[in-house]
Amino acid sequence: MPDTNPYTQYNTNAGGAMNAHVGAYMAWYEAAVVVYVLAAIAFLAYWAFAHRAIVRTGASLAVIGLLCQAASLGLRWRYSGHVPWNDLYGSLSVVTFAAVTFFLFFSIRFGIWFAGPLVLGIADALLAYARGWNKGLEPLVPSLQSPWILIHVPVVLCAYSAFLISFATSIVYLLKKRVEDQALHFAGRSVGAAVAAIPPEAGFVSAPYLRWLDRVPSSTKLDVITYRVTAVGEILLTVGIILGALWAHVSWGTYWQWDPKEDAALASWAVYAAYLHLHTRPSWRGTKAAWVCIAGFVSILFCYFAVNIYISGLHSYK
Repeated sequence: MPDTNPYTQYNTNAGGAMNAHVGAYMAWYEAAVVVYVLAAIAFLAYWAFAHRAIVRTGASLAVIGLLCQAASLGLRWRYSGHVPWNDLYGSLSVVTFAAVTFFLFFSIRFGIWFAGPLVLGIADALLAYARGWNKGLEPLVPSLQSPWILIHVPVVLCAYSAFLISFATSIVYLLKKRVEDQALHFAGRSVGAAVAAIPPEAGFVSAPYLRWLDRVPSSTKLDVITYRVTAVGEILLTVGIILGALWAHVSWGTYWQWDPKEDAALASWAVYAAYLHLHTRPSWRGTKAAWVCIAGFVSILFCYFAVNIYISGLHSYK
């Protein structure tokens, strides 16, 4: 009797047909890698030239990259017969897609175009790294043959993507704060005028870098932006963990297995929860909060890469 389960059906053609299918979605994948590089370069050019046309070019390239990724993910879904985020290659593709989408959304909402080189650069590096984990078209392993994979995994991956954005804005915050402090020390006047007045030969900053930071919002505003983006990520991670617990209860009869991945995800959740709590205290806002946010992203990297690749467990899907 044929298997009619939509979560277990996949392409079983061998030889040329299978290779053609893999080549089809990989062609769009490679196109996305190239386009994201161009987008990152465009946003990097904005550091030196304050032309809105450069931002529009970078944003347009980012959208084109998203369309290429959407085509790649869609073809992989079609040819495999199951969701494309069932392994490290597919999940990294989704993380990148969501990160660029979040970047465009938050840039329109908060004007964080200045973070484009960081966000697009990291996203493209993840996409290039994921290429080495592509196993082609394989069946969905039994433990993932559940409708829960349609919601639990994407929500968690979107949380990771939001944290990538807040990591980037935290880095920019630290750079901006450093220049603000040194500008006041050198010039002793308002931050905007002082930053613009510092000569390149001051030693700690080049002219394009200085002009770029002068266009970046104040460190106070960056702190608020980082907080809001992190809050979005924490909400998504909370929902993702709850959905995962419900899936675990359906599959294994218990909500929590104390699996390495679960523990690492809980630790990351705790770090970001601490960040959100500490940010309510004036003494912790700013530099301290930025470092906690960066530590949170490091914990996400450990949870996502170290646990998946090097630590065996119920969530080790490469």
